[in-house]
Amino acid sequence: QRVDTAYLKSLFSLYRFICIYPAYLNNKKTIAEGRRIPIDKAVENPTSTEIQDVCAAVGFNVLLEKNKMYPREWNRDVQYRGRVRIQLKQDDGNPCLPQFPTRKSVMLYAAETIPKLKTRTQKMGGSDQSVQQGEGGKKGKGKKKK
Repeated sequence: QRVDTAYLKSLFSLYRFICIYPAYLNNKKTIAEGRRIPIDKAVENPTSTEIQDVCAAVGFNVLLEKNKMYPREWNRDVQYRGRVRIQLKQDDGNPCLPQFPTRKSVMLYAAETIPKLKTRTQKMGGSDQSVQQGEGGKKGKGKKKK
């Protein structure tokens, strides 16, 4: 029997892809629940689509698997589903993007960039300003009295 080398190469190239689940970057999770970066660098409830967007924008080869679930995720809601596969290394073993040599560097970059996405800033922008104005006035007056 002959083994299809093209098929084998495609299999091996898939191993160059790392998996990132949203739980890895979620500041609502503990390390036991799957968070893999420091809590102060993590993001509030990131989605797999957001991770895909920031990684594709920087130039990674990205594959979104919408129906995959993180095994430790007890919540089966759609927003918690999905995993992103990112090609970290080329076939020769060198990083695809020199500024991201490790999976951790990719996760930290994604967590840093997701809050800057338009979908996040537009949603938060309107509500935050009104809340800040209301509370800000009260806080300011309180400080002046003291």
